[in-house]
Amino acid sequence: MGRLWDKLAGTKRPDAGVAPLSAEEVRTALFGLNGPDVPYQVRNASPDEKADVVAECRIPRVGVVLKARMRLVPEKREVRVLEERWENRSSDQADAQYGRGYAPAVYRQWETKQGPDGRKHKVEVFRFDTREMTDPLRDTVLGAGWVWRGVYKL
Repeated sequence: MGRLWDKLAGTKRPDAGVAPLSAEEVRTALFGLNGPDVPYQVRNASPDEKADVVAECRIPRVGVVLKARMRLVPEKREVRVLEERWENRSSDQADAQYGRGYAPAVYRQWETKQGPDGRKHKVEVFRFDTREMTDPLRDTVLGAGWVWRGVYKL
């Protein structure tokens, strides 16, 4: 059940031979992902988030908020990550949905436009893949020689 559970939770292990960095170096590497060209922000966690580091992404265009709460466990050289998602595609708060765990998703918006042939065509005008946030986080942790362990509770 262990390997199956790891797969379902999105757990990944670093390549063999990758020298593990210290916890502070892992934290610094995660903060190094911040920049003007990324759709998320990596920051220190607040005490009520029960984590060490948090990556958060807000996509108002489709009403989605993504959060990856990460706890560094130096003695096991692993980062335990709880991925959370809030979706509210309408103005009604009762329609909001919450999910947790590893569940990559792609959000798209389409418009109907008239083509040069005079016929109407569906054209994708917006696309966001949740892996645009989680993949760089995971790859940074793996590159530091640590395990990326998906969990459902921190």
